[in-house]
Amino acid sequence: MSSSYFTPPIVFSSAVVLRIVLLLYGLIQDAYSPVKYTDIDYFVFTDAARYLSRGGSPYQRETYRYTPLLAWLLLPTTWPGAAWFSFGKVLFALADIVAGWLIILVLKSPAGGGGMTTERALRFAAIWLLNPMVATISTRGSSEGLLCVMVVALLWAVIHGRIGLAGVLLGLAVHFKIYPFIYGASILWYLEPLPKPKSAAPKTSELSTSASAPFVKQIRDFITPGRITLVLTSLATFTSLNLLMYSLYSTPFLTHTFLHHLTRIDHRHNFSPYNTLLYVSSASPPGDGTSHFRFESLAFIPQLALSAFLIPLALAKKDLAGAMLAQTFAFVTFNKVCTSQALWLHQAYQLEFHGRSTFVPGLWGAGCIFFVVNVWILGLVVEDVGKVGGGWKGEGRESLKDE
Repeated sequence: MSSSYFTPPIVFSSAVVLRIVLLLYGLIQDAYSPVKYTDIDYFVFTDAARYLSRGGSPYQRETYRYTPLLAWLLLPTTWPGAAWFSFGKVLFALADIVAGWLIILVLKSPAGGGGMTTERALRFAAIWLLNPMVATISTRGSSEGLLCVMVVALLWAVIHGRIGLAGVLLGLAVHFKIYPFIYGASILWYLEPLPKPKSAAPKTSELSTSASAPFVKQIRDFITPGRITLVLTSLATFTSLNLLMYSLYSTPFLTHTFLHHLTRIDHRHNFSPYNTLLYVSSASPPGDGTSHFRFESLAFIPQLALSAFLIPLALAKKDLAGAMLAQTFAFVTFNKVCTSQALWLHQAYQLEFHGRSTFVPGLWGAGCIFFVVNVWILGLVVEDVGKVGGGWKGEGRESLKDE
């Protein structure tokens, strides 16, 4: 393809047109096909917004497991006129575009993509902006585009040394959806101070301290102004939002937005190897008097060990963006609920649409193969990021000298 096609007007206008076409197509499919284009979650979002518009709580809508902020954003979907119902889809599609613009800014930064030219950055950003799957997800009514904006903006803020802004974005993202907290570990590990100039001869007191209390010295060196700023601003943002929502919606806010995910049992269109066990557990909910081990409360341990601890330690100082990619991939791969409606297994279709038992070996075996392939891909990602590390130690860390 000619390089002249990779200009901001062409790439961004094409991305907008793609989403407009899909939005219009979705209206037709919803009207004439028994299989609807609009994601079921979008109806959950808009129903929650409708309860809000009537002075109620978004948690009056069964299965609403999100922050009230999302329902607030979608209040226009309750306004008179059929066209307003698609407001959320348009908002999510616009978020896709903003995320693509932020990707370009990151790639053009010397501390991000090594200072790519606009054309080269556009080529990579086009993988997101012109990707039909990305566009389909947002125009069907998934809110993931909003979170993508927060996460890419977080990355941009960190590599440019805007640590206060990064903390606010991290706190907001974790409030919006829990899992971005894993990026905090990588960012904290990445924010190391620049090495001090070597002095001709260390002071006697320094030698004594180093010999007698190396562990204490390591802790003291780890506590830097940048890390303190990130922790305080992210905690302040997260806590403030949670206190506000709790004051408005009380216990249902905590239960549905956070606590639900610890014991979540979701065996529908779930490709996780845990799927069959979750299905069995769903037959005996907590409090029914049955005494048996409920593994779903502990299934997150290997998931968090990888995504929030091992991967940040191994990769964050080498390549922050690559580490965040590996964290996300590991979190999804090892999640006890790995849902997918675009990638549909034949066994799952037979089970959920025709009521035929295909759990073992069909559905479980297919889920295991899906898991193994994803683990193999994760291994490739980790290996590649480890090889290309070292390109993230410029602009972002230099600016920390002023903090």
